[in-house]
Parts: sequence; structure tokens; C-alpha cells
Amino acid sequence: MRIAVAGSIATDHLMTFPGRFADQLVAEQLHTVSLSFLIDTLDIRRGGVAANISFGMGVLGLRPILVGATGADFAEYRSWLQRHNVDTESVHISETRHTARFMCTTDEDHNQIASFYTGAMAEARYIELKPIADRVGNLDLVLIGADDPQAMVRHTQECRTRGYAFAADPSQQLARLEGDDIREIVDGAAYLFTNEYEAALIESKTGWDAEEILTRVGTRVTTLGSKGVRIDRKGEAPITVGCAPEERKTDPTGVGDAFRAGFLAGLSWELELERSAQLGCMLATLVIETVGTQEYELRPAAFLKRFENAYGAEAAADIRAHLGR
Repeated sequence: MRIAVAGSIATDHLMTFPGRFADQLVAEQLHTVSLSFLIDTLDIRRGGVAANISFGMGVLGLRPILVGATGADFAEYRSWLQRHNVDTESVHISETRHTARFMCTTDEDHNQIASFYTGAMAEARYIELKPIADRVGNLDLVLIGADDPQAMVRHTQECRTRGYAFAADPSQQLARLEGDDIREIVDGAAYLFTNEYEAALIESKTGWDAEEILTRVGTRVTTLGSKGVRIDRKGEAPITVGCAPEERKTDPTGVGDAFRAGFLAGLSWELELERSAQLGCMLATLVIETVGTQEYELRPAAFLKRFENAYGAEAAADIRAHLGR
């Protein structure tokens, strides 16, 4: 499958607070919060949802097409992604703005407080998909991830106009988007990706209940944190997949992006939905064991062994031939 992944490309500034956010919040004063957390560690890593997803697909042997906007400081990042099998030829380079920045603090309970500087990402609204499709010989699926809100709407509209199948993955931008834009982004999606909170937020902002959403999307994929993932399709029983056991919990940043990368790889390999979700969960486990969203390594033999331990010999046999391509 020729899969384009549209969304943010950013640098992550990941910080660790050696305490609990909950202990610093006074219920009666939440309307005047003014807090500063003394941070013990700072890691500066490559990130952005589209780049993270593309990286994960690349290490699984696919060649995803990255679609997004960056600053002129993207040269080293571009080289890194190209070395990991990502097609970066359609990335827009801003002449005036820096690459976006994600600044995230994680406490000892793995709760997070984050901010995002848009920077060059604001120019993603000028990217058109047709020239990309012409360059690669059409597009089988376009994942529309968190990005400049106008870009998300424009990409969705173009997919409908030109007949490109698309996956809606609004994630962090749901807080910014209004109901009309969310309805525009979700309606007609082949796949809708959210976590549990985002799923509830979509229902609240659009006025659509869960049943209504299932009439408007092909497949609804909801990640459930430590409980794994649930897949819903209209008229079918839900599919639930548990997380693959982790050896350690280091940092949760990028776990959802890795799940999407594995899930999309499974679709590209024409695996069933359950198997694709298992692949996504296994890749997500590698990320939670690592600081940084693109710092993990995928060693096929070790990955396959852990996958078999988590999901069984039959599941492992289904993905064995695809690893390392």
C-alpha cells in the first residue's frame, strides 16, 4: 500500500518531574493556577506525530510518504528519516519559521503536561495531495494526523474530492477544533483513531453518539492505555487486544504513534484487524521502554519472540514473513 502520513513534524523537549502533579493542585484554586515544576532531566528528541508514525512504519520495512511542514533546520532530521526508509520528498520547507516544538513534562505517575509551538507547521495548509499522489503513483490511504487545523480540514476535503481513502487521527488538536471541523474530519473516514478521552470528546463536540459515529466511519480504533485497544465496526462484535508486556516503563511519549505505525503496517501486509492491532501494541511496547519517540530499535528475531510470547505462535507466524522487508 502507498500510505501518506500527514501531520506534525517536530522536535520534542521531554522533561521529568520527580513528584506527582496531583499533589501540587489545590482544588479550590484551579481557576488561578500558577505553577512552576523544578525538572530533573531534559531530553531533546525528534518527534511530531506524522514523523513518529512514519518512522515506525519505516523500521517495519514499509516506505511511508511523510506529508508536513518544517523549517530550514530540518536537514539533519530529514537524513535520519530517510535512513529509516521514510519518503520525505513531499515535506514542505518554510523560509521563515522554525520546525515545531513539543514541550512535555511527565510526573512519576506518567501523567503529562505539554505545550506545542506551531512554527512551520502552520504552512501545512498550503500542501496539496494530488502532486504527491502523481509522484508516487496514487495513494491507497492518507492518515490525517494532528497538524495545522486548516491543513487537516483541507486534506480531508481533498481526499473526498479525489477519492483517496483516509484515516482520521485528530488526537491533540481536538482541544482546538470546533464541532463542525471535527465532523468534517471524521465523516467518511475509513479509520478513526482516538484514545478513550478523545473518543468521548469527539462525541461531546460533534453531538454524535457512538452508534452514529459507527455509521459514518468504516472502523473505529480506540486505544485504552494499559488495557490495550478496542476496534469497533458497525454491526460487528468489538475486537479487543491487550498490551504486549513491557520490560520497563520509561516514558509514554509516542506510544500512540507507534501503535498507529504497527496497525498501518498490518493493514499494508493485508493482515486481519486483530493481528494489525497486536502488531501496533507490540511496537508501542518498544516505545514505552525508551526515552524518545524514535529511539527504539527493532531487531526482527527479538521482536518476533516477544510477539509470540504475547499473542501466540499462530500470530507470530502471520507476521514472520513480513519482518525485515
